[in-house]
Amino acid sequence: MAADQARGRRSEEGREGRQGQKVDFKRSIAAYRARRGEFALVDVPPLRYLMIDGHGDPNAGPEFAEATAALYPLAYRLKFASRRQLGRDYVVMPLEGLWWADDMESFTAARDKSRWNWTLLIMVPDWVDQGMVDVARGEVAAKGGPRRLDEVRLETLVEGRVVQTLHVGSYDDEAATLQRMHREVIPGHGLSMTGRHHEIYLSDARRVAPERLRTILRQPVGAP
Repeated sequence: MAADQARGRRSEEGREGRQGQKVDFKRSIAAYRARRGEFALVDVPPLRYLMIDGHGDPNAGPEFAEATAALYPLAYRLKFASRRQLGRDYVVMPLEGLWWADDMESFTAARDKSRWNWTLLIMVPDWVDQGMVDVARGEVAAKGGPRRLDEVRLETLVEGRVVQTLHVGSYDDEAATLQRMHREVIPGHGLSMTGRHHEIYLSDARRVAPERLRTILRQPVGAP
């Protein structure tokens, strides 16, 4: 297994987000990089996210679409507020998801999406605080904001050590990679799964063909 250490909260944090610079945290945070066919051990720093919860098949019913519709306007409003008020500009981060079920075999074998629980996330910089979120939420709501806007929360996610890899292809083709990660790679290095399956969607599924989608697959691990 390749070793890859994330370097603290931010690389060269003191110089990031200064006036006149637009920060892309995908480039400065090592945990947002992965290679296809390589299962890397990464230490993920605590990161701050906008979060919203849901349950069930993301392709069935409106819940998943309503959740994403609540996240994105708030994420962009915060970006604009940061640039305007603080002089700190940044690239809005990709959509991410935490996924779990009572039986994790529903991810690697049956792929029974109706049994899945999920939390959708968009990372925001450390300088975004609850006050900024409250103001941004009010501004989005004043313009006829999405139905689930009030359900979005600001929270820090602490994952610590993880195993991750890059999957290229359809989301429905992830099972084989996850089986290898769960059944071979993780136990083969004397580790066990400790947290929720995490996906980072580097591609926009509305614009990219399924066979070209790029997704980081991540699993927190620890001692057995």
